Amino acid sequence: MPRRKALLIGINYTGTDHALQGCINDVHNMRDFLVQEHGYHPADMVTLTDDQNKHGVFYPNGRNMMKGIKWLVEENSPGDSLFLHYSGHGGQVPDPDGDRESSFDDTIVPVDFETNGQLDSDMLHRALVSPLDPQVRLTVIFDGSAIELPYVFRADEHGNVTLMDNVKEAASLYQSAQHLVRGFALTPAKLQEAKELFAGAQNFLKGFQNRGRAKAADVDAEGLGEEHFIEPWAKEGKDAWMFSGCRDDQTSADTSISGAHVGAMSNAFLATMRASPGATKHSKLFGEEL
Repeated sequence: MPRRKALLIGINYTGTDHALQGCINDVHNMRDFLVQEHGYHPADMVTLTDDQNKHGVFYPNGRNMMKGIKWLVEENSPGDSLFLHYSGHGGQVPDPDGDRESSFDDTIVPVDFETNGQLDSDMLHRALVSPLDPQVRLTVIFDGSAIELPYVFRADEHGNVTLMDNVKEAASLYQSAQHLVRGFALTPAKLQEAKELFAGAQNFLKGFQNRGRAKAADVDAEGLGEEHFIEPWAKEGKDAWMFSGCRDDQTSADTSISGAHVGAMSNAFLATMRASPGATKHSKLFGEEL
């Protein structure tokens, strides 16, 4: 019987010079969303956050994060659906292959990165994507940087994409913000919340932006382009989808919605999914219609 598994990682880097505020809230919100609205079973989910025991297996140091990834993909078989959500810092390290125009590989940043390093995009692809059966669906939400994948939806410098489905997704967030403005007196708090919803919609669109700063000639009429890596990722034939909060030259950010600190990308993604519940294109991301 097909299985659904989820790995959720949220790191606030509490007590450090790199502290964030919304990442743990992000994974709790995502966990509730997957369980309550998509029927995931808590026993098939692993959550790593840095408010847990520093010596335990659920503390998001590099070792535990890689163990979590191994758990997520182990013994996968046709029809399985795997889900990874990471909210935390993204970074860059020198690219040893020379296949990135920026000369850097993207990374995600474990809580112990200062002593044990970061997890780069090449490593993440080999650990997450390469072991998959071609008939397994992997969905990745990164409120930060990214995995190396062979194809991307590219956008212009304003974050606009040509695929109408993506435009409709963002439009639902704009509509929510408009309803917020219409439904309440324009207090400073409500006005700020509306502004953040608008920003979330724009950030959602930018999740499809060009991660390689490719020229317009590198994309087709729908904005789909191919990345060029030394590794033959395109020949693997894997079913992996990723939504990322920023390009190589950007950073993701915390924001505050209704008084709670959250990651802008994670919040925009959840708001978009909830704006049209039951949509087939959404259900496929969560293993409901493979």
